[in-house]
Amino acid sequence: MKRVTCLVLLSTTVAVTALHFAGNVWATPAVGFAATTIISGTFGEIDVLNKSIIPDSSENDRRAKVWLSLQKTEGPSDLYVQSNVWQPGGTTGWHTHPGNSLIIVTAGTVTEYEGHDSDCRPHVYTRDMTFVDPRGDHVHIIRNEGSVVARTIAVQLIPAGASRRIDVADPGNCHFQ
Repeated sequence: MKRVTCLVLLSTTVAVTALHFAGNVWATPAVGFAATTIISGTFGEIDVLNKSIIPDSSENDRRAKVWLSLQKTEGPSDLYVQSNVWQPGGTTGWHTHPGNSLIIVTAGTVTEYEGHDSDCRPHVYTRDMTFVDPRGDHVHIIRNEGSVVARTIAVQLIPAGASRRIDVADPGNCHFQ
């Protein structure tokens, strides 16, 4: 009986160790990248709808006519304001988030690649440009392919208690050097 117990414990230890290291091998780690939480807070349920009709400033500017914003959550949410810094050649590694992110580039240039894009098209953002990082299955990587430090500020709203970032395996569509 003692021998069977030892074999079961040994087998369990080997299996747990193999699974632990397999997860670490498949994830793509961040390199030359640092994310710092500037501030965070928790909201209760959110149910906000804004729709403003703005006087048309120009016949050619259709975007000036209507602005619509909708945010609805069930249960509490965590809000994060993040400072992100990439050294030249730095990368976030492939990852996703449980909520969307609103991002503004404050210095340098960042290039985003999307995991579902079989052509691996770069989306390049420079200082003062903004972009939205959708939530859920939007697997992506953000890189600094320039020669100077790049910085962004991101505002993220995610379900309370959820991990802000979820590392994922390389989807295999981009072949970086």
